[in-house]
Amino acid sequence: MIFLKTEEEIELLRESNLLVCKTLAELAKVIQPGVTTAQLDKLAEEFIRDNGAIPAFKGYCGFPASLCTSVNDQVVHGIPSDKVILKDGDIVSVDCGTFKNGFVGDSAYTFAVGEISDEVKLLLETTKESLFKGIEQAVEGRRLGDLGYAIQNHCEMRGYSVVREFVGHGVGRKMHEAPEVPNYGSRGRGPMLKTGMTLCIEPMINLGKRDIIVERDGWTTRTRDGKPSAHFENAVAVAKGKADILSDFTIIESVLNQR
Repeated sequence: MIFLKTEEEIELLRESNLLVCKTLAELAKVIQPGVTTAQLDKLAEEFIRDNGAIPAFKGYCGFPASLCTSVNDQVVHGIPSDKVILKDGDIVSVDCGTFKNGFVGDSAYTFAVGEISDEVKLLLETTKESLFKGIEQAVEGRRLGDLGYAIQNHCEMRGYSVVREFVGHGVGRKMHEAPEVPNYGSRGRGPMLKTGMTLCIEPMINLGKRDIIVERDGWTTRTRDGKPSAHFENAVAVAKGKADILSDFTIIESVLNQR
């Protein structure tokens, strides 16, 4: 069942999602060569709890951490570790969730560590562009297939591949609500979008082929060909004419631009 949210509920969702972006901005201050993903996780959990929320990921289906930190060819669900030390030229997708006032915030951003190659930089730029192409379709009267098609077309036209096994999702009082939000699809197909639907749109785009494998830990997902993958995620509320973006990447990017 797809739950339509009231204006009051959307504002509570916005508060939770803005806290995610503020958390990611705190991490943006310290992401650099030599930092471990476990250090990022500790910093995030402390910041979330200091702001009156709890980490939505920790313990979710047994996940052991507050962040998913996926480095280079890891697509999603990387587990933070003292053994994972970021180095110059890496990229790291940081996916973060909060739970506050009964509602979930969920957003992801892929960070460059030091200086990355032009090839990988273009992958990140295209993936983020595709997210906003999808968001443009999150308006009343469109269909979910329009959204997925916009993301898929933008990326595949540039030679990248779209992960199929993991998709976006509805968000609200629970982290994963209906409907599923694929990053691929056909225009005019799928459920009709209605005002009050709240969605997490999160393209996962590979430099190489779309095939993935899940590691023995049951969580960490990698590209089968070992090539880098990028991941960006925003929460939005479907509305008439223009989607209402509940997350705010400018909070993160204002920090990155100052570094």
